Amino acid sequence: MTALSRTCPDAAHALAGVPITIPAAGEILDRHRAAVRARLRRSALAPAGPGSITRQVNREMVVVAGWGRAILLQLAHPAVAAGVHGHSAFRGSLRASLRRLRSTVRAMLAITFGDAEQMIAAAAGINAIHDRVRGGAPVPYSAHDPELQRWVHATLLESIPMAYERLVGPLTRADRDRYCAEAAIMEPLLGMPAGCLPRDAAQLDAYLRDMLAGGTLVVTETSRALARAVLFPPHWYLAWPAFRAMQLLTIGSLPPSIREAYGFSWHTGDECALARATALLRLARRLLPPLAREWPVARRVS
Repeated sequence: MTALSRTCPDAAHALAGVPITIPAAGEILDRHRAAVRARLRRSALAPAGPGSITRQVNREMVVVAGWGRAILLQLAHPAVAAGVHGHSAFRGSLRASLRRLRSTVRAMLAITFGDAEQMIAAAAGINAIHDRVRGGAPVPYSAHDPELQRWVHATLLESIPMAYERLVGPLTRADRDRYCAEAAIMEPLLGMPAGCLPRDAAQLDAYLRDMLAGGTLVVTETSRALARAVLFPPHWYLAWPAFRAMQLLTIGSLPPSIREAYGFSWHTGDECALARATALLRLARRLLPPLAREWPVARRVS
């Protein structure tokens, strides 16, 4: 056994007096990096580069405002909600929520703007986390399940461009098609079957319609508790302007059936407040220099 491994007897092996070897974190990441690298070599897909619509959209800090909507859509899937409930550490404090946001942003930026090794390392880290996210109660789930991965991916694929259009500027149908096609690189990065992800806006829209109408999505009490932890973490009012805008954008942009299932009310006054928040965010973005509205790594690789 190497110095980077440790032994731990499970129930069956302990009875036999035989320890099992559990790889340490470094070995797990090395294994995942090698697997990601091999899948990329076999794949015809290439990461988004300079001039891509992915870099145009993801370079804007403000598009993270769309993540709240994506997360609540994800949590409407009972298996996703069970996995987050059992394994996520974002609940409990505003600091924990912001720490989780930072780690997610780092991974997104590495995959979008990093070089090949940075992209591979980020994907390996995600896959290593996914190794641990599995269980059987109240519903079976695994973060490596391609169907769950496709649902999570699709919610982001719709929600991030939606935030861009609300807060930055319009996108054409061709832009949306390219955004979907470029995002398919996540198949080899996460080990998903080839062809699993939508390649254009029509495929994405059809998949989302089927999911919303098909009975797979069920907002559970776990989903509702997690949604409130996302939108209203302890002491969220200390960052009131940012959180209030995010709450309005998230709740207001959800499909009505999902919003009602979560128990969120939405009235004319809320719609007016959303319009005001959107206008203020658009104005603030226009007034800010690129240094303050774009991710630093995006400016470095432009």
